[in-house]
Amino acid sequence: MADSGDTAWILTSTALVLFMTLPGLALFYGGLVQSKNILSVLMQCISIACLASVLWVVAGYSLAFTEGNALVGGLSKAFLFGVTREALADGTKIPETLFIMFQMTFAIITPALICGAYVERIKFSAVMLFSGAWLLIVYAPVTHWVWGGGWLAQMGVLDFAGGLVVHVTAGVSALVVVWQLGPRPGYPKQVRPPHAPWMVMVGAAMLWVGWFGFNAGSALSAGTDASMAMLVTHLSAATASLVWLGIEWVKYGKPSLVGLVTGTIAGLATITPASGFVGPAGGIALGLAGGFACYYAVDVVKSRCNLDDSLDVMAVHGVGGATGTLLAAIFAATALGGVGYGEGVTMASQFGVQAIGVVATIVWAALASLIILKAVKAVCGLRVSEDDTTEGLDFTSHGEKGYHL
Repeated sequence: MADSGDTAWILTSTALVLFMTLPGLALFYGGLVQSKNILSVLMQCISIACLASVLWVVAGYSLAFTEGNALVGGLSKAFLFGVTREALADGTKIPETLFIMFQMTFAIITPALICGAYVERIKFSAVMLFSGAWLLIVYAPVTHWVWGGGWLAQMGVLDFAGGLVVHVTAGVSALVVVWQLGPRPGYPKQVRPPHAPWMVMVGAAMLWVGWFGFNAGSALSAGTDASMAMLVTHLSAATASLVWLGIEWVKYGKPSLVGLVTGTIAGLATITPASGFVGPAGGIALGLAGGFACYYAVDVVKSRCNLDDSLDVMAVHGVGGATGTLLAAIFAATALGGVGYGEGVTMASQFGVQAIGVVATIVWAALASLIILKAVKAVCGLRVSEDDTTEGLDFTSHGEKGYHL
């Protein structure tokens, strides 16, 4: 029988995670682009949410969470075949239907994160084709590796809420997309600043609140693990925000609102894989590490590699998720306030498993995304025309305008 307390908490967490995408991520990204492209970003986020929801039920959930083999699940629960109202999710006291819905919200936000890399220059048809294929070919298998009993789970990888599954896959894939798509016109010298920093802050605040469902909800119960995950998530976000603020203050003399809340998201991404395994000291330490690592990764991606990852998906999510995944091996130690290791596992051996997980996820996400992009390009192309870019995607792609001034 389902536990009413656990069920109530995961119902709440599911709503919080969907709140992260709609409206949190949509507003966060929408404020960062030019005013003539705000609706295109909102459209991408909500359309991906709808597409991912249907695909998750059709095949995604089954590929991720049924037995299958070490690489991918089977199709025994395609279209949720055999899932009953009374069934409980394995190892929990919550209904399987709720677990399906909770995991669906993760499948929604992950391809939506990639939107930040290619805004203001991509065809809407390419967004939909790429996102749908990516969900089934990249996201579902990696989810199976880590949470569905696949080969990384068998090795004992630590990824509580999606450092590998969500953030590394999205960050790496985003980088591949911008490599294939090319930069915005005038990049890097003539890129306009965010049109609505206030909107960025509002979106980031929604993400921060929603992230409690993301991390604390991943305990799949209303207990001590969820409580600690919520605490360390908040500490990491606050610490990374202060790190980003401090760097900008020293470097430029004026700390920016956009910079501070970018630090917030970096801290949230970094703590995600470790949130169920570390204590308060680990939360602060991962916030420090994530703040510094992600800040300097922005410069590496954009300046040194000259890749127009428009809204820093790789630097914030990819680097943050990988950093947190690796540091989970260290701060899980009981001496540092963590939950400790399994029998026969040391900090060094766990770090090795974490590193294998990071490398494998990077390789698969990069190769699969490249193949998907080549196919999408052959079907419908990737970039809008130069004239459409100049006029703005709100009107040229969707026939609407965000502002009538």
